Amino acid sequence: QVQLVESGGGLVQAGGSLRLSCAASGHTFSSLVMGWFRQAPGKEREFVAAIRGSGSNTYYKDAVKGRFTISRDNDKNTMYLQMLNLEPEDTAVYYCAADDGPWGSGPYYYTAKGMNFWGKGTLVTVSS
Repeated sequence: QVQLVESGGGLVQAGGSLRLSCAASGHTFSSLVMGWFRQAPGKEREFVAAIRGSGSNTYYKDAVKGRFTISRDNDKNTMYLQMLNLEPEDTAVYYCAADDGPWGSGPYYYTAKGMNFWGKGTLVTVSS
């Protein structure tokens, strides 16, 4: 069983930045596809970004391309989401997720499928 713990959420003004972290345990971290999802108030949870176990490949939701960067440190069993130029529309609970299956064929793969393991989420609030 994979345990995931997010940190780094908070309140930031529009145009600001935050870095989220996700610490993983309970599985060989480098074999896991890792990802970030988010759920805004009154909306369904949506895919944000994913990164392959080796860190060599990534996928992003179109709305965050160029502003968000997903990365991982396999030595520290930790994944990150660097968020720049935040917008009020980025306000959501951000969930760390992990998948022990093969690397998907594109962002729509994880949009449709989700992932197998989930953290409890961290709230990001962007004020205008």
